[in-house]
Amino acid sequence: MANIYKNAFYDPSVTTPVTVYTVPTDRTAIVKNIQLTSEGTNTIVKVSVTDSSASTTYQIAYANITGPTICNVSKGPNVLESGDALKIESSSTAGISGIVSYIEIFDEKSA
Repeated sequence: MANIYKNAFYDPSVTTPVTVYTVPTDRTAIVKNIQLTSEGTNTIVKVSVTDSSASTTYQIAYANITGPTICNVSKGPNVLESGDALKIESSSTAGISGIVSYIEIFDEKSA
């Protein structure tokens, strides 16, 4: 099966962590980019991953965004396994949005 290139969008309505993407069963995902945009509000953003195999959440990025600006908080590729969840939390819901770009790779061992 071919690799699948996808995007997940972040447009918060709460200031608590929002699950933006969960890796489907039988897939591995490589997160290429986590781009956040602020339209002018000062916003603190935290990005975390919940490792499903360890039932543990790890913070992988933090940014204090003063707007208006665009901020790429992914400084390199992040590999997520089946069931792992990527979450974004921001201190404000006004004027903040984002996009996560990733590739899903089919786990051929499960086929």
